[in-house]
Amino acid sequence: MIKAIIFDLDGTLVQTEALKAESYGEAAAELCKECINPEDFINAFKEVVGLPRQEVAENLITRFHLEKPSAARMAEYGVQKPWQAFVQMRMNMYQSMLDNPQIILDHLCPYNLAVLTWARQNNYPTGLATMSHWPQAKRVLKILDLHDKFTFIATRDDVQEGKPDPEIYLLVAKELGVKPAECLVMEDSVAGVKAALAAEMGCISVVSDYTRDSMHKSKLLDGRWIVESNPGLVDMVKQYVTEH
Repeated sequence: MIKAIIFDLDGTLVQTEALKAESYGEAAAELCKECINPEDFINAFKEVVGLPRQEVAENLITRFHLEKPSAARMAEYGVQKPWQAFVQMRMNMYQSMLDNPQIILDHLCPYNLAVLTWARQNNYPTGLATMSHWPQAKRVLKILDLHDKFTFIATRDDVQEGKPDPEIYLLVAKELGVKPAECLVMEDSVAGVKAALAAEMGCISVVSDYTRDSMHKSKLLDGRWIVESNPGLVDMVKQYVTEH
């Protein structure tokens, strides 16, 4: 029986994955413009959506041969590894985007947010499990007026391991006072779905242009639970709850 509903943030409640892709792309182009083909870069980013920053940065650095230019920026940012310099460059660009509330509002996911509203109206405890760090998550939640819409919020700062490790979902279930098997997770990425399933929770994947192909190829979920964001999403969640 489903007793609680847990949401991912980036790519689920707000399409910040597009903004993250843009920020990584701008940072990569600044490091080595001739190394970057925008279409190839976006496709590479799609393969690592939902993973922790270090893994995303290391993957992109290797894929596009950015080791030397990233290493050259380490002293500037006071860091010890090339991937850290790349992340700092990318975070500066991403923060500039977050400083414009309209950009976030333009990327909200209305049908996924409708599920959150339905869950609250029907007295389901609601959780948020995001791989964003607290300052960025707090900023997005404030802009969307969601900062007080969750029973419990967990960010990357609250766990040792990031998705696809189940730690963050198990933490949220514990704080909501429910068993993992009593939770339904709303996710978008392969890493996030793997985390939910590893926690032995139910899951619906609401995919985007950044996660659609990888999610279907993963075969992690029955195809009926891999869906596009659409006006019927609340009814689909009701159906899942009824069947489980």
